Amino acid sequence: MTRKIDFDALREIALKLPGVSESTIHGLPSLKVRGKLLACVPVHPSAEPDSIAVRIGFDQRAQLMAASPKTYYLTDHYRDYPTLLVRLTRIRLKALEDLMSTAWTFVTDETKSRKSRKK
Repeated sequence: MTRKIDFDALREIALKLPGVSESTIHGLPSLKVRGKLLACVPVHPSAEPDSIAVRIGFDQRAQLMAASPKTYYLTDHYRDYPTLLVRLTRIRLKALEDLMSTAWTFVTDETKSRKSRKK
Protein backbone atom coordinates (compact mmCIF):
# COMPACT_ATOMS: atom_id res chain seq x y z
CA MET A 1 0.00 0.00 0.00
CA THR A 2 1.23 3.47 -0.88
CA ARG A 3 1.42 5.92 2.00
CA LYS A 4 -0.76 9.00 1.70
CA ILE A 5 1.42 12.06 1.50
CA ASP A 6 0.17 14.84 3.74
CA PHE A 7 1.65 17.43 6.08
CA ASP A 8 2.42 14.69 8.61
CA ALA A 9 4.58 12.91 6.03
CA LEU A 10 6.30 16.20 5.22
CA ARG A 11 6.91 16.83 8.92
CA GLU A 12 8.44 13.38 9.36
CA ILE A 13 10.83 13.97 6.45
CA ALA A 14 11.77 17.52 7.42
CA LEU A 15 12.41 16.81 11.10
CA LYS A 16 15.21 14.43 10.07
CA LEU A 17 17.11 17.40 8.60
CA PRO A 18 19.51 19.29 10.90
CA GLY A 19 18.05 22.26 12.76
CA VAL A 20 14.45 21.79 11.58
CA SER A 21 11.64 22.39 14.04
CA GLU A 22 7.87 22.63 13.97
CA SER A 23 6.24 26.02 14.13
CA THR A 24 3.29 27.96 12.77
CA ILE A 25 2.80 30.81 10.34
CA HIS A 26 -0.44 32.78 10.50
CA GLY A 27 -1.84 29.99 12.68
CA LEU A 28 -1.06 27.22 10.15
CA PRO A 29 1.55 24.46 10.52
CA SER A 30 5.04 25.22 9.29
CA LEU A 31 8.56 23.88 9.45
CA LYS A 32 11.55 26.12 10.04
CA VAL A 33 15.33 25.81 9.99
CA ARG A 34 16.83 27.79 12.85
CA GLY A 35 13.84 30.13 12.76
CA LYS A 36 13.73 30.54 8.96
CA LEU A 37 10.72 29.25 7.05
CA LEU A 38 11.34 25.98 5.18
CA ALA A 39 7.82 24.78 4.29
CA CYS A 40 4.26 25.38 5.37
CA VAL A 41 0.61 24.95 4.64
CA PRO A 42 0.05 27.81 2.16
CA VAL A 43 -1.44 30.86 3.83
CA HIS A 44 -2.86 32.44 0.69
CA PRO A 45 -6.24 31.18 -0.58
CA SER A 46 -4.96 31.05 -4.17
CA ALA A 47 -3.16 27.78 -3.35
CA GLU A 48 -5.04 24.57 -4.06
CA PRO A 49 -6.22 22.34 -1.20
CA ASP A 50 -3.76 19.56 -0.21
CA SER A 51 -0.78 21.70 -1.17
CA ILE A 52 2.34 22.83 0.62
CA ALA A 53 4.53 25.87 0.06
CA VAL A 54 8.25 25.15 0.01
CA ARG A 55 11.05 27.74 -0.04
CA ILE A 56 13.36 27.12 -2.96
CA GLY A 57 15.48 29.15 -5.38
CA PHE A 58 13.87 30.67 -8.46
CA ASP A 59 15.98 28.62 -10.93
CA GLN A 60 15.24 25.35 -9.16
CA ARG A 61 11.56 26.28 -9.00
CA ALA A 62 11.45 26.87 -12.75
CA GLN A 63 13.16 23.54 -13.45
CA LEU A 64 10.80 21.57 -11.23
CA MET A 65 7.70 23.24 -12.66
CA ALA A 66 8.88 22.57 -16.22
CA ALA A 67 9.68 18.93 -15.43
CA SER A 68 6.43 18.16 -13.58
CA PRO A 69 3.73 20.85 -13.92
CA LYS A 70 1.05 18.51 -12.54
CA THR A 71 2.98 18.28 -9.26
CA TYR A 72 4.59 21.71 -8.90
CA TYR A 73 2.82 24.99 -9.53
CA LEU A 74 2.67 28.66 -8.68
CA THR A 75 -0.02 31.29 -8.23
CA ASP A 76 0.41 35.01 -8.78
CA HIS A 77 0.63 35.59 -5.03
CA TYR A 78 3.79 33.46 -4.69
CA ARG A 79 5.46 34.49 -7.99
CA ASP A 80 7.83 37.07 -6.45
CA TYR A 81 8.88 34.87 -3.54
CA PRO A 82 11.38 31.99 -3.61
CA THR A 83 8.50 29.59 -3.06
CA LEU A 84 7.13 26.57 -4.87
CA LEU A 85 3.65 25.13 -4.39
CA VAL A 86 3.40 21.34 -4.34
CA ARG A 87 0.31 19.20 -4.85
CA LEU A 88 0.69 16.53 -2.17
CA THR A 89 -1.68 14.23 -4.05
CA ARG A 90 0.73 14.19 -7.00
CA ILE A 91 4.19 13.93 -5.43
CA ARG A 92 5.97 10.69 -4.56
CA LEU A 93 7.66 10.24 -1.20
CA LYS A 94 11.18 10.09 -2.66
CA ALA A 95 10.58 13.28 -4.66
CA LEU A 96 9.34 15.00 -1.50
CA GLU A 97 12.45 13.89 0.38
CA ASP A 98 14.66 15.26 -2.42
CA LEU A 99 12.69 18.50 -2.52
CA MET A 100 13.00 19.02 1.22
CA SER A 101 16.74 18.42 1.07
CA THR A 102 17.02 21.01 -1.72
CA ALA A 103 14.86 23.46 0.21
CA TRP A 104 16.92 22.92 3.37
CA THR A 105 20.10 23.73 1.42
CA PHE A 106 18.48 26.85 -0.05
CA VAL A 107 17.31 28.15 3.34
CA THR A 108 20.57 27.41 5.15
CA ASP A 109 22.70 28.88 2.34
CA GLU A 110 20.52 32.01 2.35
CA THR A 111 21.01 32.36 6.11
CA LYS A 112 24.80 32.00 5.73
CA SER A 113 24.82 34.66 3.00
CA ARG A 114 22.94 37.14 5.20
CA LYS A 115 25.30 36.55 8.12
CA SER A 116 28.40 37.08 5.96
CA ARG A 117 26.97 40.39 4.58
CA LYS A 118 26.45 41.68 8.14
CA LYS A 119 30.12 41.23 9.05
